[in-house]
Amino acid sequence: MSVFSVQLQMRFEIEKEIQQVIQMRDQWLQHAQLVPNQLVEMERKQSQGWFLEFVKDEDLVGIEENKKWLTGWLYSEEPNSTVITISGMGGLGKSTLVTNVYEPEKVNFPAHAWIVVSQIYSVDALLRNLLRKIDTVRPPTPTGIDKMDEHDLKEEIKKQLQNRKCLIVLDDVWEQQVYFQIHDAFQNLQANRILITTWKDHVGALASSTRHLELQPLARHDAFELFCRRAFYNKKGHECPMEFKEMATSIVDRCHGLPLAIVTIGSLLSSRPKMETWRHTYNQLQSELSKSDHVRAILNLSYHDLSGDLRNCFLYCSLFPEDYAMSRESLVRMWVAEGFVLGKGKNTPEDVAEGNLMELIHRNMLEAFEYDELGRVNTCKMHDIMRELALSVVKEEKFGSANDYGEMIQMDKDVRRLSLCGWKANTIIGVRFLICHTPC
Repeated sequence: MSVFSVQLQMRFEIEKEIQQVIQMRDQWLQHAQLVPNQLVEMERKQSQGWFLEFVKDEDLVGIEENKKWLTGWLYSEEPNSTVITISGMGGLGKSTLVTNVYEPEKVNFPAHAWIVVSQIYSVDALLRNLLRKIDTVRPPTPTGIDKMDEHDLKEEIKKQLQNRKCLIVLDDVWEQQVYFQIHDAFQNLQANRILITTWKDHVGALASSTRHLELQPLARHDAFELFCRRAFYNKKGHECPMEFKEMATSIVDRCHGLPLAIVTIGSLLSSRPKMETWRHTYNQLQSELSKSDHVRAILNLSYHDLSGDLRNCFLYCSLFPEDYAMSRESLVRMWVAEGFVLGKGKNTPEDVAEGNLMELIHRNMLEAFEYDELGRVNTCKMHDIMRELALSVVKEEKFGSANDYGEMIQMDKDVRRLSLCGWKANTIIGVRFLICHTPC
């Protein structure tokens, strides 16, 4: 065979592959239906204040009494440091409850901080995080924090908290020793309040019985109200149509009073006005329940309902550290750079990415965290249970690998992305795509 024939054959094979790629792209775009017009409209409504109310107020059903208890304990007349614990299984809304107490009340505590602990942690990292987050109107945060050892960090915390009322939240604590390893930084300080959220009973026992709140699932009528607020958010009074009541009640009962499950399935069904689609979703839910517990079953259902581009955007968010406040602008740039989104019609890739972000928030797959002066989402977070689901898919599909703790890990050679927290980017080589975050 001549050289010319070989080159011709190679050219033919390359052209064939290009045509296959183009065909796959066109099929993907047709299936994905990028940036529906309603998402652009959602962004407009949200800038007028509608979306802020939708995200923040809807999860408050049934928590008024618990808010009163927690707020009262913050301002009790106990002069010494007081530990307050909030316990309950995942998805009950422990962090939501504490957030809605912490945010309005922190202004009354000159020093305040919210620290996410989680299962794997280091004492030094917790203390550094605490020292950085304490509201340092007086005095300024010292330089050289990274060089301090555990003893020096505790002494600096004592110095900053001296004669100042302090409110500290330790969120998602798994073991009692977390508190015992850092509590001497708060010893002999007056009027400090330390709130601890946990799903472990023995951690809840850190507080006295009069300062321990064990959350329970929502009562049936509260659960139904919360579901209707999400599923029928665009109807007057969030009224459930009569023809949907029986099916809605069956779905709510399957959520077992867990707000995370209720809000997620309600958000999923809010865009499905036909009874036949509700029945189909309910049947899918039944199938998922045979394989998983009720929370994970509903989250799995919501994930599999996402289009291809939304799945990629959702999975990408799990590569950020737990409880990380992800910038809207950064996510948009990263999703575009990754090729997860393409322009469609008059919408630029950035428009598409913004629409995807709002859709994920609307579906409760992401949580709006901070807003800018125009009322637009500025940063968002991913619920820890939602992140666990995403990371399991990320690992299975070799989408990426997340290392929150700055430690060496073993990783499949085919993993496409590596996310590191607490590492320096110039210490890693030979990685296809690297995301580095500031220390947790």
